[in-house]
Amino acid sequence: MLWSYSKIDEAKVKTIEELEKKLGVTLLAFSGQDIKNAELTSADLEAIEKVESELGLSLVAVKV
Repeated sequence: MLWSYSKIDEAKVKTIEELEKKLGVTLLAFSGQDIKNAELTSADLEAIEKVESELGLSLVAVKV
């Protein structure tokens, strides 16, 4: 899997920041070939949240 943080212009940053404020979340922008959100079950999400809590990390699940 090859990806990188997105290089985005100021207008796109502003759009993302507005959405972050609206949703009350922090968004990460990635670029790469065929990156899509992973479809996860409730059990999958619980397992991810458990590991995030144990490791003190935030994880992003993608499907390539």
